[in-house]
Amino acid sequence: MTLCLVTGATGYVGGRLIPELLAAGFTVRVLARSPEKLRDIPWSSQVEIVVGDASDAMAVGRALAGVDVAYYLLHSLQQGPDLEAAEIAMARTFAAGAAEQSVGRIIYLGGLAPEL
Repeated sequence: MTLCLVTGATGYVGGRLIPELLAAGFTVRVLARSPEKLRDIPWSSQVEIVVGDASDAMAVGRALAGVDVAYYLLHSLQQGPDLEAAEIAMARTFAAGAAEQSVGRIIYLGGLAPEL
């Protein structure tokens, strides 16, 4: 069975993607910085939740272990001139973890940032 990791599960896209993956028969794991936000979501009991932040290489590695497909649906919550650097660092941490865990495919959906 295919194991999918979904990041950004509490966001708009992730929250709609997960029920579709489950309905299609995929096994789903989520990486959640605040797992308590998932408590009242109907599908939360059907997924494995790994607690951690995507900027933490150890948490990312745990979340990606054994994963076939990873959905990267994250954007940094900070604002200002360091936004781009934070986005790049987080994406690189995730990419390195995926390479280390031999993840077969990453589906990436970045965020939009206003021009400074």
